[in-house]
Amino acid sequence: MIENLHRKILFSIFAGTLILAILTIYADLNNLLIALKNFKWILLVPILLLSLLNYFVRFLRWEFYLRKLNIKIPALKSFLIFISGLTMSITPAKFGEALKSYLLKLTDNIQISRSAPIVVAERLTDFIALVILAIYGSFYFNYGREIVATVGLVLVGSVLLISKREFFYSILNQMKKFTGERIFGKIHIAYDSIVELVNVKILIPSVLISTLSWFFECIGFYIVVNFYSYGFSLDLATFIYSFSTIAGAVSMLPGGLGITEGSMTGLLILNKIQKDNAVAITIIIRFATLWFAVGLGIFALYIFQKMMHKFKNDGQS
Repeated sequence: MIENLHRKILFSIFAGTLILAILTIYADLNNLLIALKNFKWILLVPILLLSLLNYFVRFLRWEFYLRKLNIKIPALKSFLIFISGLTMSITPAKFGEALKSYLLKLTDNIQISRSAPIVVAERLTDFIALVILAIYGSFYFNYGREIVATVGLVLVGSVLLISKREFFYSILNQMKKFTGERIFGKIHIAYDSIVELVNVKILIPSVLISTLSWFFECIGFYIVVNFYSYGFSLDLATFIYSFSTIAGAVSMLPGGLGITEGSMTGLLILNKIQKDNAVAITIIIRFATLWFAVGLGIFALYIFQKMMHKFKNDGQS
């Protein structure tokens, strides 16, 4: 799995480059270069720090989930595994972060069916957090209400449906006839894990953690937008960033490429940001969030591979 990552990363870089080319043509290269040149690049420091805060808070959520499933591993190993998962930020809805479960299997022989539900719970709480951040703006600014409300209702419905143990156990028992004992056991373990993680007592603090983590990136987006349009409100910036992220995730395209950028640029233009500045803002924030995350993930995965032998020995001791 690790060996094949470079193909996915190269494909995503190609797709990202293509999106950049389209945005450049749309904005006019000369105007875009001027807009980027005028940006005060020292601001990238606090913006990247806010992205790092996002990852750190999400790491705390990862640790919280591990403890709830009684999976205990050293903090350094856990941190490297979590950050390595950021490599897969360029997969549809980030579900490729199941790489973390594969790494746990490699070092500690923890069943993937036991830990992979953490990734499902992470995505679920991310979606809910983004809906929370977007819902106020969608009604206040009268844009995208139907989309945000629909996504919110689907998420709530999904949580309620997953929580119906009797219903799912009856389905699982029917599946047993076709899957065999071994696969049935793995599905059963995975379902029990996800049910435990969407329990209200776990779900509420997880959503609060997720909302805080994503709000850090909303602030980063606000810093960029406010440079180009002084006085632009934090409320509006939060809505645009969260709504665009939701749109990209719902599209199920790798990293939301194309849809996130298009939504973000379009909403900025609708709110009277000049076209070249809107594209510049989108490029800067996508670098500081998506591609920065991928770069960190690649670096962490490299370190993880270097320490693989030690981690395996720790897991067996």
